[in-house]
Amino acid sequence: MTIETIPISSLSEDPSNARKHPTRNLEQIKSSLRRFGQQKPIVVDATNTVRAGNGTLAAARALGWTTIQIVRSELPRTELTAYAIADNRSAELAEWDADVLAATLADAEIGDVGFLDAEIAKLTKDAADEPSVPMPEEQWMVLVACESEAQQAELLERFAAEGLTCKALMG
Repeated sequence: MTIETIPISSLSEDPSNARKHPTRNLEQIKSSLRRFGQQKPIVVDATNTVRAGNGTLAAARALGWTTIQIVRSELPRTELTAYAIADNRSAELAEWDADVLAATLADAEIGDVGFLDAEIAKLTKDAADEPSVPMPEEQWMVLVACESEAQQAELLERFAAEGLTCKALMG
């Protein structure tokens, strides 16, 4: 794998990218790029179309970057699309260890890494409140799209008050 640094203006976004990047997500990517720089290259095809890393590209453009690091994949177009979906999905399926995360985020030197105070409090509370008995294997889930973070928080509180187990997702 060869990493190249190329002009951002030579890249185009993936027209088949199914992943959306709302404002909060792009702001977090921009914050990460400002703080840490680019720590991993984006994946492009032979035509300089970004196949993985469209959010990074959008954030870098918004920050006024003129160059970016890339790797060129030789996978066929449909395989690159499948790779991008699999890469995003595998990240979604990961889970946080709430105790470890809460302890890590309590370290003032870590600073802002994208969690709202309410999210940290919820993670800490959920870790403390976890039942010692295993959850039933069969679960029924409902996904509710909210218009704002405030509406999401309101619904989570209401559902929790009704005894439902809820998790907040950002998409």
